[in-house]
Amino acid sequence: MITLDELRSLFHNGIIKQNTGLVQLLGMCPLLAISNNVVNALSLGIATALVMAASSGAVSSIRNFVPNEIRIPVFILIIAALVTVIDLAMNAFVQPLHKVLGIFIPLIVTNCIVLARADAFAAKNHPLHSAIDGLAMGLGLTMVLVVLGSIRELVGTGTLLSGVDLALGESAKGFVLHVLPNYRGFLLAILPPGAFLGLGLLIAANNWNKARVAQRARMAVPVAA
Repeated sequence: MITLDELRSLFHNGIIKQNTGLVQLLGMCPLLAISNNVVNALSLGIATALVMAASSGAVSSIRNFVPNEIRIPVFILIIAALVTVIDLAMNAFVQPLHKVLGIFIPLIVTNCIVLARADAFAAKNHPLHSAIDGLAMGLGLTMVLVVLGSIRELVGTGTLLSGVDLALGESAKGFVLHVLPNYRGFLLAILPPGAFLGLGLLIAANNWNKARVAQRARMAVPVAA
């Protein structure tokens, strides 16, 4: 069983303290390449989170049966199998979105976040804790993807949820939010340089917030007489 404090700690660690996108700076390739709008970012983030949760739980379950010398190939094999399941499922049920995400779904196999967490945490902890840790880390990445995708889409085209019909069908086109009507757009935001600039601003904001919290904590400590 897992206690409420442990659960809270795992989610705080994965989403905030060790956020893969803002703190550890891992998985930059998909983070920068696919975050040109909210729908793409959210879709890849959910796929990655599901793979991380399932692979961490699976790795933890077999950790005592895998020799240390071959643990990495075994972990990669497990991750590859799970990514294949996600890839085939998306191709079957949301094929238009699958075509847009393209190679970045299979590339989850080589995402250093997934393998690093499986080796650093799942290989040493209980399956339930490992699965939750993987899910929390995946949700942390998803959060950064969605925020970055929202900023780039809003600044680039003036809309939010553009392309939602790729996932939910033609009837979902009405869900697109035209936040800035008659907006001419800003092409740089949805091009690769815009991804670097947007992520840099998010990292700077996160560092500023951490510094502010640390300063408040220091000011709250009473000075010894």
